[in-house]
Amino acid sequence: MLRFASLGSGSKGNATVVAAGDSIVLIDCGFSLRETRRRLALLGLEAEQLSAILVTHEHSDHSAGVSRLARQVNIPVYLTQGTWNSGRLQGCPEVVRFNCDHRFHIGQLEVEAVAVPHDAREPCQFRLRHGGHSLGVLTDLGSVTSHVVERFRGCDALVLEFNHDLEMLRRGGYPPALKRRVAGDWGHLNNDQAAALLQQLGTEKLQHLVLAHISENNNCPQRAAVALASVYGPLDERVVFAAQDRGFDWLGLPAVAGQGQPLQ
Repeated sequence: MLRFASLGSGSKGNATVVAAGDSIVLIDCGFSLRETRRRLALLGLEAEQLSAILVTHEHSDHSAGVSRLARQVNIPVYLTQGTWNSGRLQGCPEVVRFNCDHRFHIGQLEVEAVAVPHDAREPCQFRLRHGGHSLGVLTDLGSVTSHVVERFRGCDALVLEFNHDLEMLRRGGYPPALKRRVAGDWGHLNNDQAAALLQQLGTEKLQHLVLAHISENNNCPQRAAVALASVYGPLDERVVFAAQDRGFDWLGLPAVAGQGQPLQ
């Protein structure tokens, strides 16, 4: 079974766990070492069980805890050459660099790195496969490209960014420059953009859909849900909201009823 869960999702820290058998990878680590261990324990895991860390890009909410965790448990870190060149991931015991749009294996997991438009050196997101099923993890992109649509179409499960409500962002307290950055083509997806992307990807095959990276300042689950419903229809048990403080519990492919509740 291909399983996945979240330690937390948002501007204060991100980390997603993906597992197939004894192959367990952590996508990003934006938390302190102590907090990462605490949140892993809520999922029934110890850091020493991790096979590797995948890094999407160098922004601190995704990378702050990577090097220290990798050193402590002595596991490799996979990242793009551009992310490595940022200089923010120094001190890792083993670094495996790849180019966007390459595929590689980590144990039983096949990993595909997909280039996305975001204001980092060489950002990517990931599609992971095992046992005939695939999971797409797709956050931190400011606009939808045909390349993204092509690479993430047909996923069985999708973790998708619904970062901000455009009106809340406009009326909120962020400085003008930060508002332009968040809403720009190299920032983050707003609710309507995410819903439009989902419509292009299609929902028929999805067993799980996770709304992720929801801004605590410029969005709320209720507004994200309204945008989603416009293309998805009435929300059902397949839809899960990832939270900043507790992520979400294990989901699996194929789906099993009752999965994905927020961690307590």
